[in-house]
Amino acid sequence: MNKRNLRLAFAGTPRLAATVLKALLKQERHTVTDVFTQPDRPAGRGRKLVKSEVKLLAEDYGLPEHQPCRPEQIDPDYLLRDLDLLVVVAYGMILSAELLNRPKLGCINIHTSLLPRWRGAAPIQRAIQAGDTETGISIMQMDAGLDTGPIYLQRHCPIQPDDTSGSLHDRLAMMGSLCLLEVLDKMASNQHDPIPQDDKLATYAKKISKDEAVIDWSLDAVTLDRMVRAYNPSPVAHTELNGVKMRIWRSQPQNKTTGSPAGTVLTCSKSGIDVATGNGQLRILELQLPGKRVMTSGEFLNGRPDFLKSS
Repeated sequence: MNKRNLRLAFAGTPRLAATVLKALLKQERHTVTDVFTQPDRPAGRGRKLVKSEVKLLAEDYGLPEHQPCRPEQIDPDYLLRDLDLLVVVAYGMILSAELLNRPKLGCINIHTSLLPRWRGAAPIQRAIQAGDTETGISIMQMDAGLDTGPIYLQRHCPIQPDDTSGSLHDRLAMMGSLCLLEVLDKMASNQHDPIPQDDKLATYAKKISKDEAVIDWSLDAVTLDRMVRAYNPSPVAHTELNGVKMRIWRSQPQNKTTGSPAGTVLTCSKSGIDVATGNGQLRILELQLPGKRVMTSGEFLNGRPDFLKSS
């Protein structure tokens, strides 16, 4: 069977994209000629400009990098016309229909869900938040819609009861890298025949806002635990208990009934801090005070032995 080596450009920005790009750069068959990533952004207390993880990787490998500020500034020299494919992973910019068709084989995208479920910006977080028991990777041909293109390949990935968005992200990043290499080899052999999505089954994973991360203790304990896991490592669920503001990094629902109002601190021990919810109790296992490191509930209580009495 006639196989050829593909010449690729890559567009992506965060850690997920960097993981995929690194896998691409380690294989020897297909060549990455150029990298597109978001402009350097101010971050931290000093608001210093920070390079994206994709840019840092491109620099390590000596690859030409492009950082357009707006979609219309992408590829002004039409270099994509001379390439076979543009691989897009969490780039953060909407590509025009004309640009999507500029490479010879168009553009493909790695999406961290089983499309058409969870189209949009936050598929990992929304899957955990909704209580899904599985998610996966979809490799799709990009079109003008939002994650609506036909699918080349999908792989399923179970969501474990203790998965956070961070832990699930890391597994999906590795899975996505392997799936991409498989799809590229098929495309190089002209074995690419994507299957259209069923739009009737589509759900939307809207971007996570910081306001969503405020804990509403009137919700049930299982829902709140999903929220804690979905928003770890960002933006992190947060609340105020007994006058103490805290971010909650890890929790555990307790199947216990209580007649206390939601948001009441019930017990404190080395095992955790139990709080009444709208149904059941939520045990806080790890938390973070403003400006402090993440700590176990036991470590927190060592410094505040009267925390329960202050309720």
